[in-house]
This record gives sequence, C-alpha cells and structure tokens, in this order.
Amino acid sequence: MSYIFQTCLLISTLSGNQQCTDSEILSRFEFQEVHMGVQWRIVLYATDKAIANKAAQNAFSRVKELNKILSDYDPESELNKLCRLSGPGKPIPVSPTLLTVLKNSQALSQETNGAFDVTISPVVRLWRRARRKKAMPTSQRLQEARSKVGYKLMKISQKNQTVELLKNEMRLDLGGIAKGYAADIALNVLKKNGVPRAMVDASGDIVLGDPPPGKCGWKIGIASSDDPKANQDRYLLLHNMAVATSGDALQHVDLDGKRYSHIVDPRTGLGLTDQSRVTVIAPDGTTADSLASAISVLGPEQGIKLLNQKPSTACLILRHEARHQDRQIVSYESHCFSCYELKQN
Repeated sequence: MSYIFQTCLLISTLSGNQQCTDSEILSRFEFQEVHMGVQWRIVLYATDKAIANKAAQNAFSRVKELNKILSDYDPESELNKLCRLSGPGKPIPVSPTLLTVLKNSQALSQETNGAFDVTISPVVRLWRRARRKKAMPTSQRLQEARSKVGYKLMKISQKNQTVELLKNEMRLDLGGIAKGYAADIALNVLKKNGVPRAMVDASGDIVLGDPPPGKCGWKIGIASSDDPKANQDRYLLLHNMAVATSGDALQHVDLDGKRYSHIVDPRTGLGLTDQSRVTVIAPDGTTADSLASAISVLGPEQGIKLLNQKPSTACLILRHEARHQDRQIVSYESHCFSCYELKQN
C-alpha cells in the first residue's frame, strides 16, 4: 500500500529544466512502499493527484519487476536461475537489465582489483549465518566458500548476451549495486510520466531529479557521527545526482573480542573490522551505491584516490580509529565534497 502526503506550492519562478507560468500550481506528493526488502520513498511535484499517483505507481511497479530479475533472496529471480543453470562451459542468455548490472559490476571489480565483487555471495552467506549463530565460520567452510569467489570467474559476452560462471556452485549477490540501479530506473519512469521534479529514496540510496519548485536542489541531511541515533548536522544540496551511504552501525557481530561488519572483503572472505560509514555523491544511483560499497572495503586512502579520478563524484568517510590510546571517529573527505554542502548560517 502507498501512503500519500500533499502540499501545494504556487510557483512564480523556477530553477531547473521545467518552466512554469505564474498561474501554474505544483503540489508535493510523497509515496512509500516496501521493495527489495527495504522501505522505498518517492517525493515528487506534479500538477494534480492523478498524475502523481500514476507516475509513482508506475515507478514502484518497475522496481518490483527489477527485483524479480536482480534479487538474491527470491529463488525464482533471473539472477538465481543464472546461478543454478550456469557453470563451466555453460554460458546462459540473460536479459539486457541483468547484463547491464553485471557489466557495471565487473567494470568496478576491475578498477578496484576485486574490492567490489558480486560473486561474493558464498562468503556473505557464511557471515549471515555467523551473525545469527554468533559464531565464527570454520576455516574449512571459509576456504570452501572463497574458492567460489572471484570476479574473473564470471565471463560476460556482450556479443552473445550471455554470462558464464566458470566454477560450479557459484552464487551472485547484487546487494551493493541493485538498489542504486533500480532507483535510477524508477526516476527515469517518473520523468517519462511527466514528473522530472522527483526524489527516489531506496532506504539510503537516493537518486534526485530536477530540484523542488523555487529551490536550487534537494536538501539531504547527513550526520557527522555514525551513531544511528545521531542528529543530522550537515546538509547536501543536490539535483540530477545521487547519494548513497554504506555502513555497519546496525549490522555487525562481536566474535572472540573482535567486531566484524556485515560488509565482507571479497579478497579475504572476512567481515570488515574497521567500523566506518561511507557517503558517496555521484552522477547516478548505480555509481553511488556501488562506489559506497567498494570504498568501505578499500578504506580512506585508496577509496578517495579512486574517487578523485571520477568526474562529479565525492565522498565522506567516517571511521573509528585508535588515537591517543582511545578510539575516535576520524573524518576523511575527497576533493570537492564540501562543494556540494549547503552552508548553514
């Protein structure tokens, strides 16, 4: 079920691509639904309720369709069917959507030398079990799972539109990119329905269209602490861009006196032990979502170096580090992160 909230605004002058006359009225609408296991929120501006309802429902319907393709939880998703059917010498035809997401994933894997890797699922499943059971995976199980992980074990043929998994029992996990990609598609659906002034929030993976009426951008709040209860004290002002946050404040486990994140380093098979939160600004949700995951693994130095090579991207990293015999939150920012901030008076 969707929940709708409405506020009317009389527009005289507007920034952005859409021009309005003095007599044109845009209303603010908000919709919420659960998709991909998380709460999704769409905020949009439209001339009437019927247009807003149709645009939002079309966007949510498309997200629902994408989940049937990209989910690693749904046993009948296209992703899981690929994992069951493929193996050495068994390239499987895939849809343009799945091919696009896997190609983008593979490209980032190559850029990060495997710090981002969608073949990580066998190890991720071990750590999900570890968090439930509060017990470390055995070295034997970890070694077995790691033997099925490696982005070079996934062979993509653009020409034949196929994907081949080069080891048996490989499993793919698109958790680090799927929501950002789906949010991009949802925003495109809204635009095609005549609603360019919109925000799609996939539980922290946020994609932004044209700004709200009379505004220079969407005001996005972030906190300078990784405490889930911390107040937002910094603000971004963005339009036609995306922002995503990756962190482990709510998903981790303490084992043998050490804190392990739900975020797993594909190169070691171990949950990260460096508590951090990474916020990435990028031109689109696919890029922001996947870079936030990759930088969590790479750490500040390598992560910011990677980001500084990419146009229209920036990041903020909050990281717990030992300083003067105490653990403190240390902040790292890439070039130009502050360029996107709304300065408070």
